[in-house]
Amino acid sequence: MAVKIDQKTLEKACKEIIETILFCLPNAYKGTVYHIGKPPELVSTCVTSGVIDGGKKHILWSLEESSGYNPPGKRWTEYRDEPGRPLEAMAWCVEKQKSWTSEDPKNDSRSVRMQVEGVRDDFHHMEPVLIHKKDIFNGKDEEALEYPSNYYGDLLWQNSDYVVAAVIKIHFIPGTIRMGSPETRVIKKLSKTLGTELLSYQLRHQSLEIMRQLAEDKLNSCNMLAHALRNAVAKSGLILSLIKLELGSLREQWEETLLQYSDKKGMKREAIHVLNTVLEKMDGASDELVKNLSDVQNRFLELSLPPEMAEHWVQMQIEEKWNKFLNKETLTDEQRMEIHAGLDKLKKSLYLGKDPDILANYDKVPDSLKKEWTDLIYSNVDHPDLQFLDRVNRILEDRSLNLPHQEKSRKSLVRLKALAEIICQLEENTNMVLQQVLNGKDKEI
Repeated sequence: MAVKIDQKTLEKACKEIIETILFCLPNAYKGTVYHIGKPPELVSTCVTSGVIDGGKKHILWSLEESSGYNPPGKRWTEYRDEPGRPLEAMAWCVEKQKSWTSEDPKNDSRSVRMQVEGVRDDFHHMEPVLIHKKDIFNGKDEEALEYPSNYYGDLLWQNSDYVVAAVIKIHFIPGTIRMGSPETRVIKKLSKTLGTELLSYQLRHQSLEIMRQLAEDKLNSCNMLAHALRNAVAKSGLILSLIKLELGSLREQWEETLLQYSDKKGMKREAIHVLNTVLEKMDGASDELVKNLSDVQNRFLELSLPPEMAEHWVQMQIEEKWNKFLNKETLTDEQRMEIHAGLDKLKKSLYLGKDPDILANYDKVPDSLKKEWTDLIYSNVDHPDLQFLDRVNRILEDRSLNLPHQEKSRKSLVRLKALAEIICQLEENTNMVLQQVLNGKDKEI
């Protein structure tokens, strides 16, 4: 058994999971993913490692300079628990299939850097990526698999339903990580996502292996199928991202038009200004904490999300940081009132575009059109929906909407809809080819 994935695809999957964790967890600054090879060697190899900057905007990718897990990696016998050897958290994650949190490196029995290098600030969490045995073997080939043993001769994973495919390691700002904390739960959940993705690539690899073993008369059909699948997946994701960006632009245009003469125009920016002003007046507060919170708030001004998603973003990225700030810093009652008022104002600003009272006072668009329009542009779009795009484009043809860049947005969505239709047709053709190939009717294709 081994999760067989080409190096480029494996590195891409690992980078995406590290990016997600580092951008979502404010106290995480570094992430590394190790691939665990097939038994009995269980070679642990560093796939990629990334460090995020203080502004949570860019990640620098590079392998650790002196790590023994850099390619070609370490075999199981080189990092398992043995007398006379420093204990490693990697060995614990692989053998026990459990996570390891170093919340106090100075007293951590498995903090190798502390034991060997004397590094006291190596606060980190390591999470194994587990894949169910039945998902890999489907009831076959497991009996021929040779599991390794620990130093005392006990076989690994003998009584477990899972195998370890990878290990995620996340470094945290000193003193900010605890066992069982929300951060560890987030990493554990995302490790399942990575496991599902690795399994998906594994199944794709197995499918390609089977297709390469088919007779020559099926080879062309299988190649066409693989090519279509790769392009469909890649382009559908890109198209959906572009559709979301265009919908975000339409929301901004609508709110600009709707609030043109309202005293609530610019409410979102004013709320951020209030919060940033409070930060600027903080004497003695941590410069890093202030800058981090200010950067996140300014970044939010660049986003245009549906109200529910935006409110969740505010709660996770802004409000939680303020709560930590309030608990850590000594503030006056007036400052606390300003902060809470700013946060409340920011949340209210997210729903102005669909506020019933504001909509009722705006008489330049018929009520029926207003309702349908706001229902459309403020909905969460999770897949390219052709009927949805048709409805949006139909409303954009109505000049009474009077948006600043209405025609430009309409033309963009028309083009995106055409691309989405091509992808849908491609997927339909791919499914037809797959059915023909699996039924052995390649000569009819």
